[in-house]
Amino acid sequence: MTPDYVNRYARHLVLKEIGGAGQQALLAAKVAIVGAGGLGGPAGLYLAAAGVGQITIIDDDVVEASNLQRQVQFVTTDIGMEKATVMADTVDDLNPDVQTKGHIGRLNAQNAEELLQGHDIILDGVDDFETRFAINDAALALGIPLVSGALGRFDGQVSAFRSDKKSPCYRCFVPHVPPNAETCSQVGVVGALAGVIGSMMALEVIKLITGAGEPLIGKIWLFDGLKAETRTVSLPQDPDCPACS
Repeated sequence: MTPDYVNRYARHLVLKEIGGAGQQALLAAKVAIVGAGGLGGPAGLYLAAAGVGQITIIDDDVVEASNLQRQVQFVTTDIGMEKATVMADTVDDLNPDVQTKGHIGRLNAQNAEELLQGHDIILDGVDDFETRFAINDAALALGIPLVSGALGRFDGQVSAFRSDKKSPCYRCFVPHVPPNAETCSQVGVVGALAGVIGSMMALEVIKLITGAGEPLIGKIWLFDGLKAETRTVSLPQDPDCPACS
């Protein structure tokens, strides 16, 4: 442990739930972030600050002016640039201990396993169900834990999945694309909500890596921003789940 190392991670090192062993686990971990938008952005920044050793950022989109209301990893001069590349550069500047890779391309059912293999945890920050299903299926096939989040208007949710086929998966929660599913571009979203949910997703990843506390395995954490209320509900495994049954 160099003086720079101790100084950078001092607030982790004094936590009995993390300490030196937990920080070493973070530095050895490989996390894939699918979606460099409203959720993947704040989650990725906090994971990089925490010292997660390798972060892969997968996204096929470019920065638009409408993103800047909530995607705090970007600035005005980034408009028109690939999100994965810009965010990877930002992470590099934030913490030189982190090795980052920006993959410009869309994850789908055909390439999901190839893109996600070799990682310790997957963070799902996308906003369409077909991609979420592809991520979940790949996580199950590869046996990689998955942290998933979603937001809309003033509400958000976070959950974690062990991906061992002995506990619930994402499709136990959402087995099929919901009818009349709406996106943030249709219903709107308050910008600060992305920070709340993205930060909670990062916290779940840190807990899974370090063994601190009780991750949201088999649970869904729900946040109501208008009422400033939260609740956690149990998610049982669905015996008829199209993915893990």
